[in-house]
Amino acid sequence: MDMAQALTWYRQPLLALLAQANGVRRAGVGDTLDLCTIINARSGRCPEDCQYCAQSAHYQTTVEEYPLRDVETLVAAARQARAIGSGRFGIVTSGNTLDAAELTVVIEAVARITREVGIDVCGSLGALTRDQLAQLRDAGLTRYHHNIETSRRYYAHIVSTHTFDDRLRTIRDAAAVGLSVCSGGIIGMGETVEDRLDMALTLRDLPVESIPINILTPIPGTPLAELPMLDPVEALRTIAVFRLLMPERTIKLAAGRETVLRDYQGAAFLGGANAMIIGGYLTTRGRAVEDDHRLIVQVLRSWEE
Repeated sequence: MDMAQALTWYRQPLLALLAQANGVRRAGVGDTLDLCTIINARSGRCPEDCQYCAQSAHYQTTVEEYPLRDVETLVAAARQARAIGSGRFGIVTSGNTLDAAELTVVIEAVARITREVGIDVCGSLGALTRDQLAQLRDAGLTRYHHNIETSRRYYAHIVSTHTFDDRLRTIRDAAAVGLSVCSGGIIGMGETVEDRLDMALTLRDLPVESIPINILTPIPGTPLAELPMLDPVEALRTIAVFRLLMPERTIKLAAGRETVLRDYQGAAFLGGANAMIIGGYLTTRGRAVEDDHRLIVQVLRSWEE
């Protein structure tokens, strides 16, 4: 399957495309809905220049800034994640790496969460070395998250302080030490349809098990602040083709699902998605947990029909 096939799928009548993706989802991953919750464990002051991000020090935004949360705060957040039904808890930090002291804090937090809370722990901690990733694995980390963000062609339009190949290197290092890998990207950043599909084709060929699809919500103060929000139908088409290209991977709805998809969120789960982040994101609140629990019930019922 190549770009030509992906475009053919993308251009199908929407209902036919969603139905095809739903069938592939059922055959590939079944009717299990995966839920995860993340904590913004270190916020702002980031030296990277990702144009979508409120946490970059290059832009004037209203994002809250604070250093790495302490171990007790991270453990408490993991307990809350489990309480609202999440199967995974992700520790996410701004910036492109951790220093030695910060790594020690995260390792202790991961070990305690694994031992005391009983929830799978993920990390999104930047471009760590293979040795650092192995230390986290030994502490109990089960998955590492590191988005490729967009296509190789469009990447330089979005960030200049690190490269596409830097992202791929970290993904491969995480897989090499035995961690499951979560990697996806953001759609609606001004890229073409071909860029979105090329991102999917790249992910298909990487050792990635979970693919989060974020939809840009333009943030005041960032270079992408004036972009119009993506048409929800375009988002649904993208999600469906990701599923067709990757039948047995987890396709996860992430940031932007509430603001862009709105009442079409259910359609995304009937068009290939089988996972979502609940409980808020990094710099946006997300929906109330009660609303997401109602959505979860609706999704599971629709899958039974």
